[in-house]
Amino acid sequence: MSTQIPGSVVDSSLIRLALKSWPEVDDYLKVCKAVIIPIGSTEQHGPTGAIGTDALTAEAVALEVGRRTGVLVTPVQAFGMAEHHLGFSGTMSLQPSTLLGVMHDLVLSLASHGFERIFVINGHGGNIAIAKAAFAQSYSSAVTRGLPGAVNLRCRLANWFMAGPVFREARELYGESEGQHATPSEIALTLHLEPSLIDKQRPLPKPAPAGAIHGPDDFRRRHPDGRMGSNPYLAKPEHGAIFLEKASLALSEELISFMMSP
Repeated sequence: MSTQIPGSVVDSSLIRLALKSWPEVDDYLKVCKAVIIPIGSTEQHGPTGAIGTDALTAEAVALEVGRRTGVLVTPVQAFGMAEHHLGFSGTMSLQPSTLLGVMHDLVLSLASHGFERIFVINGHGGNIAIAKAAFAQSYSSAVTRGLPGAVNLRCRLANWFMAGPVFREARELYGESEGQHATPSEIALTLHLEPSLIDKQRPLPKPAPAGAIHGPDDFRRRHPDGRMGSNPYLAKPEHGAIFLEKASLALSEELISFMMSP
């Protein structure tokens, strides 16, 4: 695999796969065999959070990582495994088997053209186990189908909200009020990305504590307004800018290391 990094760029349009022609992708593959897939979810984020939070944040971080590294970024996979949130209007979920199939097929599509390093930037905890299972299935499928570079195919999942600098900043800013869902850190990033969301913010009563996650009815009973121990009213747009910077720096370094790994 080529470990050459195409170089940082300024305009995000230069690293968006959706804006490339197929000959341009062929030329890119002569220099670099890495690609970034942002994946999120379309699900409730409490009474004041945007339903598209996980997709919006994953895409923003992915594009910034692409800008810093010059690595192509695919369109965001906006639907994830969010079945436990289906008790709240607007949530759209894929079943685990469906998401596994989608991720498997996306990886194989890219591998069929010669991509060998698939870096998935994730914005939703419910996707983690399924994405890793999809990677395992993709490796064997790529070999069975004799795809180009199958032996060198590698996939990695990077959860932007779990990056060390992001996690530490969230705890410093919000303490225990960060919670586990509809967190002020992810809401802050959406406020930075989409200022219209600021109008939705308001003080909220004490949230239900974080706990076990089962089906949608049980989740709605345990967490009646959709939050898990979080206070999103603490979120500020300027915090979101900090989180975007810290996440993109940390994941850019991880991506570069991943590209150079055997």
